[in-house]
Amino acid sequence: MEAGTVSTERSIAVTVNGTTYEREVEARKLLIHFIRDDLDLTGSHIGCDTGNCGACSVIVDGTLTKSCMMLAVQADGSTIETVEGLSEDGELTPLQQAFSDHHALQCGYCTPGMIMTAAQLLADQPDPSESDIRFAIEGNICRCTGYQQIVDAVKHAARLVREKRA
Repeated sequence: MEAGTVSTERSIAVTVNGTTYEREVEARKLLIHFIRDDLDLTGSHIGCDTGNCGACSVIVDGTLTKSCMMLAVQADGSTIETVEGLSEDGELTPLQQAFSDHHALQCGYCTPGMIMTAAQLLADQPDPSESDIRFAIEGNICRCTGYQQIVDAVKHAARLVREKRA
């Protein structure tokens, strides 16, 4: 680096899906680009880069977050869960299976964000009403399903998880 220039790189450490990563990142890099480009976790999608569509939704320190609205440097020290981190031993979770069973994934572009939103909802509220589900997913745009299949899938997954716990 030349004298008088300021580095725009910052060192961060994050735990993503149980693995800790230490990287140098540009201070202006969005979290979604860090996850996809630097960590090669491409399950989360880039939709609008404005926080409107929800395709990039991940869970940061237990809070559903649109990763296009957060800088990677803001996530320093955080624990992040992406759609890749949901399944165990390569098996679909009840929520992922319910999306498949209820045809709630159609083109699939919104699916990772919808699933992460639903996962957070079910973690916070294991027995959501249809109204609760619709409220939770209203920050996610789907252009294919008309949302009813997604609502049905989340209701079904909630029932499966409750039955498994009983």
